[in-house]
Amino acid sequence: MMRHGRALALSLALAASASPAAAGEVHETGGIGIKGHDPVAYFDQGRAVAGKPELSVEHGGITYRFARPENREAFRAEPARYLPQYGGFCAFGVAGGYKADIDPEAFSLVDGKLYLNYSKGIRTKWLGDIPGYVGKADAKWPEVAKTDKVHR
Repeated sequence: MMRHGRALALSLALAASASPAAAGEVHETGGIGIKGHDPVAYFDQGRAVAGKPELSVEHGGITYRFARPENREAFRAEPARYLPQYGGFCAFGVAGGYKADIDPEAFSLVDGKLYLNYSKGIRTKWLGDIPGYVGKADAKWPEVAKTDKVHR
């Protein structure tokens, strides 16, 4: 009986990970980064721009998409410059000790780093004390990174 329960749980997990929704979610160890948005565009256009599947690069087990070939090449040359903080999870959530999904439109650039948030409402809270939240998130990220659960 126990073996059947584990098999069912594994089957459900595999089915969920194969769904179209899961393919677009942010995961630090796989999937489509920033829900398919171009990480370089945040820096050079100051906004979220959808990337194109044909302009993709895999980095650290994540596939990043780019709106223009120039952006893809900039990323290839210096990926650390463009990668979102905290594995692409919500920075406010990490400051609170958990992983949370993101809205690619809810972002901020601080000291040359890209921070993503769950929603524009959460981003408003984040903007109220960026240094405080960054300090908390930096301290908590090593432990939070180890967790599998993502708040949606």
